Amino acid sequence: MTGFTVNHNHLFPFDLSKFDRHFVGFDQMFDRLNKFNEQLSTAKLPNYPPYNIKKTGENTYVIEMAVAGFGKSDIELVLEDGKLTITGRMNANTDDDVLYQGISNRDFARQFSLADTIEVKNADLINGMLKVWLENIIPDHKKPKKIEIGEGESQPTEKQLLNESEE
Repeated sequence: MTGFTVNHNHLFPFDLSKFDRHFVGFDQMFDRLNKFNEQLSTAKLPNYPPYNIKKTGENTYVIEMAVAGFGKSDIELVLEDGKLTITGRMNANTDDDVLYQGISNRDFARQFSLADTIEVKNADLINGMLKVWLENIIPDHKKPKKIEIGEGESQPTEKQLLNESEE
């Protein structure tokens, strides 16, 4: 472990407010983490349908969800405000001949919070597995860039800038 114990009631066993002096502009992210932490500690997490999240490349991921018995028309994917919601609606089919039902055929809804740079590329239904392909696309203005250090020349004054524009 990394020097702290995990409190089973809280995802983050440390005070996030102490990070304010080190991270500028992360207020919204810390608020989202705190809200998520509160929801986890009070909510009963769904476990249906089971899913995997895999990293398939440097900037690519896939969510795999076991949705046996669901067809394309039974599943809906909606991306709104950074949340990917996958819902499945099963047609009400009462089969009185079933002696034992071990395969679940109930409606479901799963939500995934995606970073602002994550794009949903496509989704496929293959052999009872829903695969949602994601890519982390980092815009040029967020990519690392080297900032050159000047030779000590001062910034031009407003007067100098005005004189240059008159010439």
